[in-house]
Amino acid sequence: MKIDIIIAYVQRYEFGHERDFVPPITGIHLAAITPAEHEVRVFHQQVDKLDYNTDADVIAISFFSGFAMAAYSLAAEFRKRGKVVVAGGPHVTYCQEEALNYFDAIVTGEAENVWPTLLRDFELGQLQQVYTGTPCDMVNLPTPRYDLLPEKFFIKKVLQATRGCPFSCSFCTVPSLNPGFRLRPIEDVIRDASYDNFSHWWQRKIVWFWDDNLTIRRPYIRQLLNEMIPLKKWWLTQASMDIAKDPELLDLMKASGCIGVFLGIESFGVDSLADANKRQNKIAHYKVAVKEIRKRGIAVMAGFIAGFDHDDEKSIIHMADQLMEIGIDVPFLSIMTPFKGTPIYTKLNQEGRILSQRNWNFYNGYNVAFKPKKLSEAQLLNAHRELWKKSFSPWYSLKRILQGIYTLRTGAFLLSFFMNSFYTYKRLRSNYPIDMSKRTDLNNLVPPPTKAESNSSLLVVAEAS
Repeated sequence: MKIDIIIAYVQRYEFGHERDFVPPITGIHLAAITPAEHEVRVFHQQVDKLDYNTDADVIAISFFSGFAMAAYSLAAEFRKRGKVVVAGGPHVTYCQEEALNYFDAIVTGEAENVWPTLLRDFELGQLQQVYTGTPCDMVNLPTPRYDLLPEKFFIKKVLQATRGCPFSCSFCTVPSLNPGFRLRPIEDVIRDASYDNFSHWWQRKIVWFWDDNLTIRRPYIRQLLNEMIPLKKWWLTQASMDIAKDPELLDLMKASGCIGVFLGIESFGVDSLADANKRQNKIAHYKVAVKEIRKRGIAVMAGFIAGFDHDDEKSIIHMADQLMEIGIDVPFLSIMTPFKGTPIYTKLNQEGRILSQRNWNFYNGYNVAFKPKKLSEAQLLNAHRELWKKSFSPWYSLKRILQGIYTLRTGAFLLSFFMNSFYTYKRLRSNYPIDMSKRTDLNNLVPPPTKAESNSSLLVVAEAS
């Protein structure tokens, strides 16, 4: 049968993205684990035009909470046309009852162990409403279907070597969504990193590890990186700051082609780090850690979150100067978002501070979905926008680019140059993150179908079988 996999998306910047850098791995991984007898296509709503009159038998939509509105609208449109629509991802895992109003079936948790079962049940006319995924052992996973990615993505070789994270940050769903910490066989990871059937040299050269914390298991990462050396690739990943205390690992990262590491620094406030349950981060060590990583010519990308209970306007905006002081090459700036399934959601919900009148579009990392403690919702949003504008001012971005000319290796410098230029261009165009409270065009939620409409798509399946 024919299966269309769609990665839902809601525009997050006023004028959209000037360039689409890297795709999520979800769609091409789900396509890869689909049994070979089925014909599968992958669409990313971020870049692809969707055909509601597709001849696919099954529409599978994956999304996180910030894109739920788009996913629900897509489901409604496809079901109007008699299509069977299923869904998976973090949002449906934690919002099952809501999601079942829009989808014929949902997959919760990890999909590998239940996706083939769902497809078989569909063919037999026995589709269940909920398929509960269990943690995957990560063995014998196929190479992602890179051939199904559109050309619009600048980088295409995304892959995963590990799954899970040993830390329990208060704002993160990973510990419950992907419990434990699991490793893929190194030979499988090297096989995927070696895939080179791409149009452009940089797509063959760059490997983007879509891992939550690649470097935690030291024996594993050392063996993997030694195997990476002969490939002569440039690679990026996310890691914890403790790598800065392991000079041998940093040297191996350099030798194997690492050009960028993303660190979840989150805040410069001791109390805010406690709010984030990020006690492994030590503010006094930030500058030294960044220096140790950059000493190997590796660019440091870092995430910062505004809106913890101890944050105020001044401390949020001041982060723009602090991230410059410690030498960050590419900052990523978000607003604390209480996703369901996280400890921070549980806490805020118990305190009555979740803004229930705000829809899922406010859960995109750039809007406010809760009542802050020291400032109003509007003040938090404005402080974040000032932080964003100041951090990506031409002067600060130029300083970050210049600091890399003589210190970063070629791939790392190009990463810093392009990412800072990308965000500064947004800044110059006033292409700011969208204030969802002002975008009624994006906030119209399609009502769930009636029971009769819900049954109509399944009747089509029953009649066909």
